[in-house]
Amino acid sequence: MSSSKTIVITGVARRLGLAYAEHFLSKGWHVIGTYRSDRPALKSLRNKGAELHQCDFQNSGSVDAFIDRVKADYPKLRAIIHNASDWVSEGGDTSNEQVFDRMMMVHTKVPYLINLALKDALSANGEELGDIIHVTDYVAQSGSKKHLAYAASKAALESLTLSFSAAYAPVVKVNSIAPALLMFNEHDDDAYKAKALKKAALPWEGSFDAAIEAAEYLINSRYVTGRIMHLDGGRHLK
Repeated sequence: MSSSKTIVITGVARRLGLAYAEHFLSKGWHVIGTYRSDRPALKSLRNKGAELHQCDFQNSGSVDAFIDRVKADYPKLRAIIHNASDWVSEGGDTSNEQVFDRMMMVHTKVPYLINLALKDALSANGEELGDIIHVTDYVAQSGSKKHLAYAASKAALESLTLSFSAAYAPVVKVNSIAPALLMFNEHDDDAYKAKALKKAALPWEGSFDAAIEAAEYLINSRYVTGRIMHLDGGRHLK
């Protein structure tokens, strides 16, 4: 497989990460994916040629081992999509200090470490630029009353987008995709769905296709870096 077609995607076991992995596999890319817990969908990814690594982003040793493996096996990488995410609110069984540390570890520290470690591989594509895409969240800009640490960690990731894009230019582009509602979960009830849809000027689900199209645009562009692409249906207009 050509090194120019190798992409690292974190959190590929479900939802958007799975959609990203399936998309790039269908385009002939070599996909290196991470997952925390094994799920049925991973079998399909493996059958399609994905290279999958179990990696707990709350465990520094697990993260270090993954980084070392990629560095050893892939001197050239075309892109990284930081999609892995966690969702824990304050006030539950987990202490607030643990919630904060957990959100910052998964959404900020691990992408930071991976970006630093794989800079040379992303910079080794000759005239073809490398890409880093951080998947953040609408709440990085708006804040959240119920998920304070989560929102803060995503805002920190957007700050890293600015820092890394400046540091890695002109050979690696670094951007963020900040979605709001892409797809409802199976357990979401009708009342919640109706309430959520009313928050946007475009009152429907954005779909995973919207996030895939955004990633394709950023990867194919030679003139966009340090930007946050908002996929929120115009929530800022309400």
